[in-house]
Amino acid sequence: MPFLRHDTLQRVVDVIFAMVTSRSVNQSDLCAHLPGASSLNAKKRRVERGCQDPQLTAAVFLAFLLVLLPPGKLLLSMDRTTWERGEAPLNLLVLGVVLHGYTVPLVWTALDHDGNSGTVRRIQLVSRLLKALPAARWKGLVADREFIGGEWFRFLRRKGIKRAIRIRKNAVVDELRADAWFGDLKVGEVRCLAERANVYGEVMQVVATRSPAGDLVAIATDFSVWDTCVLYRARWSVECTFASLKVRGFDLERTGITRPDRLERLFGLVVLAWISCLRVGVWLQAQVPVKVKAHGRPAMSLVRYGAERLCHALRWNLPELPALISLLSTPFHAPGAA
Repeated sequence: MPFLRHDTLQRVVDVIFAMVTSRSVNQSDLCAHLPGASSLNAKKRRVERGCQDPQLTAAVFLAFLLVLLPPGKLLLSMDRTTWERGEAPLNLLVLGVVLHGYTVPLVWTALDHDGNSGTVRRIQLVSRLLKALPAARWKGLVADREFIGGEWFRFLRRKGIKRAIRIRKNAVVDELRADAWFGDLKVGEVRCLAERANVYGEVMQVVATRSPAGDLVAIATDFSVWDTCVLYRARWSVECTFASLKVRGFDLERTGITRPDRLERLFGLVVLAWISCLRVGVWLQAQVPVKVKAHGRPAMSLVRYGAERLCHALRWNLPELPALISLLSTPFHAPGAA
């Protein structure tokens, strides 16, 4: 674990718990939830220092997060989340591990433009994670249509990372467009090519289905047909993560921070707050499962479940807090394990 000064570590803990209790990243919202008798302006400056502290590097956040990963092979997911602050586009490229219906962000980078990420930034992000989580631990990488290209696909193969990446309907597969190969596919039907084909210069299998909305979903893959369907479906976990970091959770879009380096630190802090809630929620779910409503969906998410328990302990049940805090350094159990 990287060394942190005591004042930095204390500030991180205070800001994380303030985010949990306020369900916000906005400085004005956080101030009322920070401990101490100092003025609100002083507390605002305290939050600002957290986003400016050069000690809070990507390596520090990654070290905190790696402790929580279960043993064995892990499915990784890459995606991008974007929003606007005034006229400034805020754009984060995120790579994380799929766990318990969410994608836990591990590494991220703020893009200095709106729109899609470039191959170089993706390669840099994967390379950074490989230094701490070697390819032998990766079950594979799932990603959407943005994350395509010959150089990118070739890089993943050379690093020993299996791929299940959606391609566009106009992608050329052995000299024919994907929608020409699978144009007659019906909703819910799944089909693959008779043999592997050339996709962006790489020899891969292509598995396709048609969504309920009628869209062709074609996936270039190194997995079997069944595994491809199961693993690619897990890609949607990253959307659940982004939703619970934004308006349905910590209101990330309300931040006034636009500088890329400070935005990356803020994202790291909110990810630590978010994963604290998820870790407690998963633990609670194993003891007292969330009620399932008549429509078949749970009454609340695991993140919300954990957040409510953490908030209650922080405000009204301090004797329980040490046990909950100890969970935050205890790895998740592997998906599917008891």
